[in-house]
Amino acid sequence: MRDIIDRFALEGLPISCERYGSGHINETYLLVTNRPHLYILQKVNRRVFPDAEGLMRNILLVTEHLRRKDPDPRHSLSLVPTREGGKYLKTEDGDLWRLYEFVTGSLCLDRAETPADLGQSGAAFGRFQQCMADFPSRELCEVLPGFHDTPARYRAFREALRADPLGRAAGAEREIDFYLEREKDAGFLKDLLDGGRLPLRVTHNDTKLNNVLLDDATRKPLCVIDLDTVMPGLAASDFGDAVRFGASTAAEDERDLEKVHFSRVLYESFREGFLYGCGDSLTPIELETLPDGARLMTLECGVRFLTDHLLGDVYFQTTRPGQNLDRARTQMKLTVEMEQAFRRREGC
Repeated sequence: MRDIIDRFALEGLPISCERYGSGHINETYLLVTNRPHLYILQKVNRRVFPDAEGLMRNILLVTEHLRRKDPDPRHSLSLVPTREGGKYLKTEDGDLWRLYEFVTGSLCLDRAETPADLGQSGAAFGRFQQCMADFPSRELCEVLPGFHDTPARYRAFREALRADPLGRAAGAEREIDFYLEREKDAGFLKDLLDGGRLPLRVTHNDTKLNNVLLDDATRKPLCVIDLDTVMPGLAASDFGDAVRFGASTAAEDERDLEKVHFSRVLYESFREGFLYGCGDSLTPIELETLPDGARLMTLECGVRFLTDHLLGDVYFQTTRPGQNLDRARTQMKLTVEMEQAFRRREGC
């Protein structure tokens, strides 16, 4: 590890470098120097992100654009150069490392402690949309092709159902029927995009609360982090995935479905913050379809959980048998309550 650290242009001498955060994809470390100066060191997971160079190009383009909009160093991520002047380090064995400035005085929450916390995350993601509204999204590479292509997720689901390699379909008939009944609605947003009615935006694609840094004194949003999945997409997808996770009253893998509800209080808090952050950057049809984004992202994620259950839990990490099936069930409960809350479109 020391040979990696020494190749970056640090301020001061390294004192410690220890694992940091709750992420499961990249290797993340908190690096402390004697200045004192803090950094976040990360090794990019090339199995998940095979085009790591394209990913880094996206991050550089986005962070440079954000800094032009707002030069405050606490309001966007800043990469530390290598001693040779590079923006990141690619080692002789193909590993890719990057070093970020640590955002001082920041707070990262895994779950909202109050509805206001979720509202502040909404403001952060909305502000991200507003700042990137004039950036040509097609300049970014698609680091995870088809990531929020819901019809494609359904095709993968049907393939898994046909293969049924572990014979698990017999124990998930109710869940399978639930998701298949809603397949005809899966392409609603994509059809609007393909028809030119929804614009392609720069989207974050992992809009969880813990990807926003809040000021630890004021609880106001500082910046959006974890930009690995930034790529072209729909504003409704970013909004929807945040609601799917943040407006649920229970954990994603909760077994007791009586505890799982779609909270209108949490939803409205996030929505208010998101719209405030977006300003006037969204079109009328984008505003109209934000609830569809919440419903369809919840449906899509449930399909992905159920697909992974059928295939033997090969993508999402599990710690117990049936965990992905439990995850699919929580998304079912949330989908039904969203359908009721949003008065699902007639004929959908």
